[in-house]
Amino acid sequence: MPRQPPVPAGAQDQVVSHARLRPAVFLDRDGVLVVPEFRDGRSYAPRTLASFAIYPEARAALSALKDKGFLIVVVTNQPDIGNGKILSTVVEKMHALMLDELPIDKIEICPHRQDEDCTCRKPRAGMLLRAAQECGIDLSKSYMVGDRASDVEAGATAGCSTIFIDLGYTAEKRPSQPDHVVRDVSDAARIILANCELRGQA
Repeated sequence: MPRQPPVPAGAQDQVVSHARLRPAVFLDRDGVLVVPEFRDGRSYAPRTLASFAIYPEARAALSALKDKGFLIVVVTNQPDIGNGKILSTVVEKMHALMLDELPIDKIEICPHRQDEDCTCRKPRAGMLLRAAQECGIDLSKSYMVGDRASDVEAGATAGCSTIFIDLGYTAEKRPSQPDHVVRDVSDAARIILANCELRGQA
């Protein structure tokens, strides 16, 4: 699968002109919205439709954020596609299920292996910057929610506030300085909504 085109420097300055840029909540997929598979202290993306399950609290959390005017954007690394461990058509079916069940505006996906050196794979911020260009997102008023250090790094690089969901992975690097640490996507939504109240955001 071809690599995504490079994201230009200063991409936020080149966002398509909108009358009013909107804030967004960017969310990782596995471990945030979708139940991951756990092995040896690590989490893995489900590889079959039968094992694909959305966290029951995800819908209410995202709906509350949508009601506050946030765009909901999923940004997910799926290297199993590039590694030949899952067909892209299966991933597309998984994402169709998510779009049916959750109030998601956009899903950005990186299908590349780590050694392909693409610009979209987290911890690089390519997926967030591309969504900002296409959707008119104000990154400075947006959040990145994820369960890995790479999610936090991508969000910080893009200029977003960062929320780390700590699922207790023992064999993975922890993020150094997330803005918030929470237990699940419901807690993340509560923090975002509380910040909206403090800032007087409609």
